Amino acid sequence: MMRISTSWLNDYVDISDEDLKELAGKITNAGVNVETVEEYNTPNLVVGQILEIEDHPDSDHLHVCKVDVKDEILQIICGANNLEKNMKVIVSKIGCVLPTGIEIKKSTMRGVESCGMMCALSELGLEEDNEENHAKGICKLPDDALIGSNPYNYLGLDDTIYNLDLNPNREADCTNHIGFAYETAAALGKKVEMPVTKCHPIKDSVLSELEVDVLTDNCTMYNARKVKNVVIKESPDFIKERLTNCGMRPINNVVDISNYIMLEYGQPLHFFDADKLGKSIVVRMALNGEKIVTLDNQERILTTDDIVITDGEKPVCIAGVMGGINSGIDENTKDVVIESAIFDPLKIRYTSIRLDLKSEASRRYEHGLNYEYTMEAIDRACYLLEKYADAEVLLDTITYDNVDKTPKVAKVTLSKINSLLGVDMTLEDAKKSLNNLQFPYELKGEEFTVTIPNRRNDVAMREDLVEEVGRLYGYNHITSKLPRLEDKKGGYRESVRLRKCISKRLRSLGLNETRTYTLISPEMDGMFAYEKHETIKLLKPLSSDKSVVRQTLIPSLLNVAEYNFARNMDDVNIYEISNVYYDTDKEETKITILMSGNYIYNMWQNEKIKSDFYVLKGIITNLLDYLGYEGRYSFTSTKDINDMHPGATALINVDNRPVGFLGRIHPKINKREIYIAEISMSKLEEKKTRSYKFKELNKFPSIVKDVAFVMPLEMESSTVEKEIKRSAGKLLKKVQVFDLYRGENISEDEKSLAYSLTFMDDNRTLTSDEVNELFNKIIKDVCDKLKIKIRN
Repeated sequence: MMRISTSWLNDYVDISDEDLKELAGKITNAGVNVETVEEYNTPNLVVGQILEIEDHPDSDHLHVCKVDVKDEILQIICGANNLEKNMKVIVSKIGCVLPTGIEIKKSTMRGVESCGMMCALSELGLEEDNEENHAKGICKLPDDALIGSNPYNYLGLDDTIYNLDLNPNREADCTNHIGFAYETAAALGKKVEMPVTKCHPIKDSVLSELEVDVLTDNCTMYNARKVKNVVIKESPDFIKERLTNCGMRPINNVVDISNYIMLEYGQPLHFFDADKLGKSIVVRMALNGEKIVTLDNQERILTTDDIVITDGEKPVCIAGVMGGINSGIDENTKDVVIESAIFDPLKIRYTSIRLDLKSEASRRYEHGLNYEYTMEAIDRACYLLEKYADAEVLLDTITYDNVDKTPKVAKVTLSKINSLLGVDMTLEDAKKSLNNLQFPYELKGEEFTVTIPNRRNDVAMREDLVEEVGRLYGYNHITSKLPRLEDKKGGYRESVRLRKCISKRLRSLGLNETRTYTLISPEMDGMFAYEKHETIKLLKPLSSDKSVVRQTLIPSLLNVAEYNFARNMDDVNIYEISNVYYDTDKEETKITILMSGNYIYNMWQNEKIKSDFYVLKGIITNLLDYLGYEGRYSFTSTKDINDMHPGATALINVDNRPVGFLGRIHPKINKREIYIAEISMSKLEEKKTRSYKFKELNKFPSIVKDVAFVMPLEMESSTVEKEIKRSAGKLLKKVQVFDLYRGENISEDEKSLAYSLTFMDDNRTLTSDEVNELFNKIIKDVCDKLKIKIRN
């Protein structure tokens, strides 16, 4: 929440005749949200005058006072040590609710009645509630304070405060009074008057007393000036009041001027004690492990991502965040070096987050600064130090400038403005909006060529410009219209449709869906790395076990399985469909299945189907057939996938390209028999399928023949199946493996696989003779081609 003082705002744009609540509404309607309008006025809080002071009869520190509050004399018991007769004080009468939330009630203190309270500033929420402020006692008001009047008027708080609820894009220009003045002026159609910055330098030049060297690209501008013989004292009342109204505690005139300019221009400044600093400033990146004690007396350990200001050797300031205690302003400071700079916003943000050191300065650096204000702010500081700290300002400014000053220009036509906003704005309306915004422009026909001021870094392109014109014109001018669109058939995007289709099929096959975290531990990330990609690590993880973005879902499903095993749930058949991420900007959707224990268990009939490689392969086959990849997929054995059993793992290929794998997890990972399949849904989506066509059931009977071949142990069944299909031609409709035999009459390096062959013709009934002839041909071709034999 940003606090804006309207009395301060009046310095830059004339709002003296405005109703401040109505003005808040105008500004909100123009696009900057004034959340609340705050006025200092607490009911039953008044100015009082102490008429009598007596010691409490039953206490050594309490006093019984008679206090005049204009319409009555109140008896109030008070323990403050600074009470004086005829002293003007702040009195909270019975029924008053203080800003701190305390409600004042009639009470009895050690037998004596008390009908109110005399207040300290801490009890009004205007000072910190600590021992130092308690020791000050109650607040003493000026002798000319009117009894019964509003005490805030005598504290310099007779101001109206706008509390702004800013969108992130307006943090850069509306967290300061000049920036907000432009918004106010735009809403009222007035001009902004900038503050005085001209001072009267002495003959000495800063160029002969200070050197600045910038050694990092993360500082694009660095300005330095110097003033001498400052007098450290209390700030003028108007500065203290304005800082207090904006939520900042006044300290002394020099420090207060630095904060005052930050709230005025939005440009943070840093003041160094010149005698502590020396004659050299070097801006560089910190060394890894370099240390500095900051102004809050905390030691900070720096990294190479932090920007520091040094005296040529040691750090004296964490740039954009906080100064070091070794160069800070104190009551003995005489000469001051003023810094006004621009640092890389991301570097400042990361540093402040890492050090847990958020400040008003870092907030502004993070959103980017206007280089014009960077230069003006340092001159304004010299003017105020000269006027209110008796400073002698040295000639010249040391400037390092690497800012890109290319003007931001956007072009937009009136018809485009009306088209995007849905309004009927005239040319004069558009010109008025741009004039009120104080955006310079050239007009040719109905095309505006607008130069966007540097103070508005949130406006960068044509659409931003249209928004600016529209909000000043007024969104209330937009009339409701029904959209004119072509009718479109509703439906899911292809990726969503495919995902739902796969999930539905897997559930129908008896698997249970699970959802797990995208973030995993570095140890889990190293498992099942079957594709070599760069890991994405979180910069600021909440915990080490969730510090890496996963590239595979397998470790996550293993954790789910272990959770179930620990609770005596031995039959685990689960799947997950989720995205994985790698190589900084790559994203892929994976389908992962895990099976262990029994796939089907019928207790009544005591029938079990145990999960194994072939059950899982059957599920994958069923899924791929269902999705329309029948005849386009194959399985090939592989030993190249880490953490998988080398003798029970296969690649899943579609159109002869791998899309995933299945197999058993290596016993070194888990001694249980756990089977895993992982398929890239993204790769499947790239392989288009045809829509299904109706096909009538065949009217003619089929003939089934069985044959068993003896083959080398390492020969894959798919090799035999391909040769059978090649030899058989179109009459062969289906080939299925139904038996594996190893034992008697089969050597140890051989195996027997039995196949069922189904023959059918779509147009006639096949005869036994032609099927037998084709069957014998198949046997001969397979045996001759593959050098295997038929089993008797």
